[in-house]
Amino acid sequence: MKKILLIGAATLMVSNLTFAGGILTNTNQHASFLRMIARGASIDIDGVYSNPAGLSFLPEDGFYLSLTGQSAYQTREITSTFPLFQAVDGEGTSRLYKGTASAPFIPSFHGAYKKGDWTISASFAITGGGGKASFDDGLPMFSAAAMGLLATKGLTPDQYIINSAMDGRQYIYGAQLGLSYKINDWLSVFAGGRMNYFSGGYEGFLDAKLIPELGGSQLANIELDCDQTGWGLTPIIGADVKFGKWNFAAKYEFKTNMNIENKTHKIDVNPVEAEPLLAPYKDGVNTPSDIPSLLTIAAGYEILPTLRTSVEYHFYDDKSAGMAEGRQKYLTKGANEYLAGIEWDATKQLTISGGYQNTDYGLSNNFQTDTSFYCDSYSLGFGAKIKMNSHLNLNIAYFWTTYDDYTKTSENYNNTTIKGTDVYARTNKVFGLSVDYHF
Repeated sequence: MKKILLIGAATLMVSNLTFAGGILTNTNQHASFLRMIARGASIDIDGVYSNPAGLSFLPEDGFYLSLTGQSAYQTREITSTFPLFQAVDGEGTSRLYKGTASAPFIPSFHGAYKKGDWTISASFAITGGGGKASFDDGLPMFSAAAMGLLATKGLTPDQYIINSAMDGRQYIYGAQLGLSYKINDWLSVFAGGRMNYFSGGYEGFLDAKLIPELGGSQLANIELDCDQTGWGLTPIIGADVKFGKWNFAAKYEFKTNMNIENKTHKIDVNPVEAEPLLAPYKDGVNTPSDIPSLLTIAAGYEILPTLRTSVEYHFYDDKSAGMAEGRQKYLTKGANEYLAGIEWDATKQLTISGGYQNTDYGLSNNFQTDTSFYCDSYSLGFGAKIKMNSHLNLNIAYFWTTYDDYTKTSENYNNTTIKGTDVYARTNKVFGLSVDYHF
């Protein structure tokens, strides 16, 4: 039971801040994605990320540059039903724990230089995570486990007060470099790589005290303050095939082997006999956190000179990517995403677009935890591309996600030997603006 408390704090939200894409992968790297979503067959500057092989088919030689800023906001809610909650406040057996994750500014840069059949490209972006998460009232796993622990000491919930709070952050910075080559009029290929740097951390506490009428003396206390860093290299290959009004593209990002190392500033735990359980989270300890391989396949079609559509498929091989304590083995499959988009040139200066994405994870009860949970979802995006002049374009978009609730019932809720249920829910909203320039 003590182990549940400590592990929960030490794994706080480390892989749970993604805004679009897989478990550790952000696919929202440009406002063009937010406004159309299916950009895997794009022949534009955003293809530096979504379709790098297609850069060889850019219409003119020269430099292509793009700057993007995004603002994202998420909520996470856990509705916990546990009998001991009734004894604490008399307001029922269910409690709502709400956390917020915000990223006011997510920057990214894309650049390419095309000369004849060759194109060199580079990008810098936050390729995973990108925000901070806060649970001001802690998490149900802490409250329930603490109640169970104190029950073994003969204490009932009306005799003590538990306070807890959690904060976590995660950023995976990616610097990508690659080369595209047009083999002939209909085929282009790409090879490159991305250097990923992980920066994250968490702070959390739990404090349990007797009520003032019984003296207020401390019963249990946990404090954790830890930063984490790590890095890994992602090899990337791609191909683009053009046939008349059709464009087909594929990209494969290999699995990124990455270990995260702890730099722990504070670990305090009471009772002291629980200290050995903190060994995995002490300063210098490494934890696997691989970025899974990603396969994207896309097809684009020009219905009219002013009307284009595309469809796309993503597969994240999550079950082959190492996670802390082998958690990936509890997934039933890798994640599948299905995307579609359409754009229309309303005028010579204005293009409007919309898109859809469906994300299906291989979730299970053993995989889902209070500190890191996911929900299947669908996303919608819409926006516009404004041609300011022959060299400058502006993309503006809004993207939101609707999640399916995930219900997890346990006969031994957080090792308390009592039945309990958690219902996990999430929301996600992203606004993006990109400025593209060609010369």
